[in-house]
Amino acid sequence: MKQKLVVFTGAGISAESGIRTFRDSNGLWEEYNISEVATPQAWEKNKALVLEFYNKRRKQIIDAQPNDAHKALVELEKHFDVQIITQNIDDLHERAGSKKVLHLHGEITKSRSSIDPSLIYLIKGADIKLGEKCEKGSQLRPHIVWFGEMVPMMDQACFLAEKADIFAVIGTSMVVYPAAGLIEYTQPSIPKYLIDPSDVKVNGIQNLRVIKEKASIGVPMLAKELLST
Repeated sequence: MKQKLVVFTGAGISAESGIRTFRDSNGLWEEYNISEVATPQAWEKNKALVLEFYNKRRKQIIDAQPNDAHKALVELEKHFDVQIITQNIDDLHERAGSKKVLHLHGEITKSRSSIDPSLIYLIKGADIKLGEKCEKGSQLRPHIVWFGEMVPMMDQACFLAEKADIFAVIGTSMVVYPAAGLIEYTQPSIPKYLIDPSDVKVNGIQNLRVIKEKASIGVPMLAKELLST
């Protein structure tokens, strides 16, 4: 039986594919103020603006391509039972070929009902249009977890972390909770890896090896190390 490798990815892995991150753009995403486009209050105030913002981001993501970090994780599936937990809303892991991907913060390629979160739809093309409604008659919204909303997949992510034989964190600042606390659910005895070029503060975590590289370099290094042990 293959060992279970659980990989937790953040914005750093997508940034190398040209997707701008919120933390690297001074609180602005493509010149939009975060409070005006990524909160439930923003949606109630100006649905057209929120849809415009996510339609633009969706077009950028459609044009982006998986990088060497995404591809290295796919290669590891030949040797490990790889489960990816991602904070990212893009589909680059899936397009690279990863088979098990859990999205904590939603998926930009999907829309959902404003009144029934269980009604989720694959977006045809790049846009959700104002006036486009679900089968219950409510305006479709991006299938995204906005600031101030619950993270519905968090319990499942914690369960996966608890069952990991190896745990790797790639390209995340480890400051956005509750996701940042995911590593604390792992078993103390298992090997853990942190791949990020920045100084990420992780205190009190046993058996942690830090690879201070960007994802496209660090993930292939991790793969080589895991396959040599």
